[in-house]
Amino acid sequence: MNRTRRARKVAPFLGLLALLAGWAPRQAVGANDWIELGPAPITNGGYTGRLSCVVASPTDPDKYYVGGADGGVWKTLDGGVSWIPLTDHLPICSIGALALDPLDDDIVYAGSGEANYANHSVYGLGIYKTTDGGDTWEILAADTFSGRTFAQIAVSPTDRNVLYAAVGYAGGFPARVAAKGHPDGGAGVGVFKSTDAGQTWTPLTTGIPALAATDLVVDPTDGDRVYAAIGHIFGDASNGLYRSVDGGASFTRLTSILPTTNVGRVSLAVARSNPNRLYAIFVNRSDANGGGASTRGVFRSDNGGDTWVDVSPGNFQATYGWYLSTVTIRPTDPDTFFLGGLEMLRGTAAGQSYANRTPPHVDLHGFAWDASGRLLVADDGGLHRTSDLGNSWQSLNVGLGVIQFYAGMSVHPTNRDFLLAGFQDNGSCIRTGDLEWVNRVGGDGGYTSLNPFNPDIMLAEYQGTGNLFRSTNGGTSFSFSGSGINTGDRNCFLPPHAFDPQTSGRMLYATHRIYQSVNNGGSWSAISGDLTGGSPAAVRALAIAPSDAQTVYAATNDGRVLVSRDSGRNFSLKLTDRPGWQRVTREIAVDPLEDGTAVLATAWFGVDQVQATFDHGDTWVTLDGDLPDVPVNCVAVHHDGTDRFIFAGTDAGVYVTADDGGTWTLFGLRMPHSPVMDLVVDLVQGRLVASTQGRGAWHMPLPKVVCGAVTKFKVRCSSSGTLKAVIRSNLVEGTIVSVSNNGERVREVMLDESGAGKAKWRDQTGPHEVCLDECSLCQTAECP
Repeated sequence: MNRTRRARKVAPFLGLLALLAGWAPRQAVGANDWIELGPAPITNGGYTGRLSCVVASPTDPDKYYVGGADGGVWKTLDGGVSWIPLTDHLPICSIGALALDPLDDDIVYAGSGEANYANHSVYGLGIYKTTDGGDTWEILAADTFSGRTFAQIAVSPTDRNVLYAAVGYAGGFPARVAAKGHPDGGAGVGVFKSTDAGQTWTPLTTGIPALAATDLVVDPTDGDRVYAAIGHIFGDASNGLYRSVDGGASFTRLTSILPTTNVGRVSLAVARSNPNRLYAIFVNRSDANGGGASTRGVFRSDNGGDTWVDVSPGNFQATYGWYLSTVTIRPTDPDTFFLGGLEMLRGTAAGQSYANRTPPHVDLHGFAWDASGRLLVADDGGLHRTSDLGNSWQSLNVGLGVIQFYAGMSVHPTNRDFLLAGFQDNGSCIRTGDLEWVNRVGGDGGYTSLNPFNPDIMLAEYQGTGNLFRSTNGGTSFSFSGSGINTGDRNCFLPPHAFDPQTSGRMLYATHRIYQSVNNGGSWSAISGDLTGGSPAAVRALAIAPSDAQTVYAATNDGRVLVSRDSGRNFSLKLTDRPGWQRVTREIAVDPLEDGTAVLATAWFGVDQVQATFDHGDTWVTLDGDLPDVPVNCVAVHHDGTDRFIFAGTDAGVYVTADDGGTWTLFGLRMPHSPVMDLVVDLVQGRLVASTQGRGAWHMPLPKVVCGAVTKFKVRCSSSGTLKAVIRSNLVEGTIVSVSNNGERVREVMLDESGAGKAKWRDQTGPHEVCLDECSLCQTAECP
């Protein structure tokens, strides 16, 4: 058993770029493929997950591209009736910006990394470019931009080889936590320029600071006239608007009456019909916890930015302007414009009048106008369209599978179709079949749990402390179930909770301390002290040992791991100073047969990403082996007889090991490269269910041996005494088989994508009987 960490490459994806660039997105589903479970969309409401951006063909009114916050690039050719995913297997599905070539709408630039600064606005790995409408892709400037995010990409209207980009940091509180420790997460940001169609990029720094750029536009008639917004969300004296009239060679700050102090994010737009007309949104700076970022003001310029007038409508961004800020101008009328924040406001008469025209889902991130003059809105519920300037709306989300799951998904013990899970800004939902899900609890849906003795009893939640809801009728209806929980307790946004696997009706719930219920969540009482190091920290992961419910593991968002041996009343501190996400996770998996054995995931680059304890947390060993250096968000443990499988949900798919981390194999094919946030072993249905932070839920059969699929088993011994067994089969990649030598010296062999594998023993002598144990297939060989 190899538990020694091997040297691994810091930039994990770059060696795959040549292979991925030629990947074709539309292929038949194979036996080794993950199967999508949706939602696409949520049926009661028509919502899907967050879109950060949208662009539309200037000539074809039915051709759009959208960018999922963590869902990749998608295309529609029928005005949103159906959608095609284009980038599932590029290095990462986080998309922040899209741009079309002005002369060819099959040439698309996608900036990976979402610059909306939330805890789930994760890092990117370069720019993706297609010249054939998304059939094939090239990955550009990964060395330049990896670890950071894109707020905007703009192509010059007069020279299609010239591009500009507004680049920022990954999001989160504390700052840049969504970069997950990427080694380049703190590298250069600001405004960049390319003169060779995106191949190479140069930072523009004359007259403009190298701070996070939150927006950028180019004059639609003059490619040398560039406006950039610098908007470091926590505030900086240099935040504001900048203008270049020489293609970025130099910039001048625009002031007039524009705010210069306590400014956070800044957004702007230029009118196609009158390039002298601009509108800009200024947001108050955010505090360290993401509060305070209300609308500072909206301003209009009629002379290309020389002077400005205040046309502010009041606050339309709540306190989240760092996350919600976008503006667009009607292409044929510079006096009509739209402001996007928590709500959408339509401004008319050049800002003298406003009306609320919010689409069916709040939280707006991007605008586009299609070739028919219809307004497209990218928001936390997907894509919405209006043909009458916001008076009525259409949802365009059927088949658009970009839902962002939080950890805490639940499976049903008998109903294969049923899943219960919480979604970012789209509530807690139940799967009813295929890609169909229905919403049952609103808000940001979080952790869920099903009573293992009576699965008609289930709990879901929305953000905050004590916001628990229970169903006793199989999910048909839910009612409040947080009685006894102190709402002043600290939380990880979506507190974890779990049913006791051995005692019916008993549950645990975690704030900064542990609560217990003995009546299926009907009432609660605190049973532990503070598990954290102090405010503002809270518990983000909670796991009860399946074999002994007195053993409870917990992880906090200030880097602690703790273990209780008395059902959650008292905890011992086992690890400290672990990095990771601030919100709820499934980072701990307890071995189903051994309560003292647990596996721990760390969603960070350059650290021990998978660790295990075999003694209730007293000591820990590293299981990274040959796992790529990529954040591991969640883990799961499965036993098949004496074989133990550990699954790791990463930012680049699911990996499995059968030798406690000595070797890892990618488990299954065609899992999109959206962060895998949860893994659930469904023993009854014989599958592994995975949920992602931007491409919905997926499932894959658990590895098992079907002996009829073994087509060859051959054993021979070389003259040097190397004994080798060769297996050929039609079994799926990742299947583990046991090969024994004279009844012992067993080798666990993981089959590759062709169903093949081999076992070796060196320095062998005399007769040997080698068996494929699961199938009782044996052959003999004589070694010299």
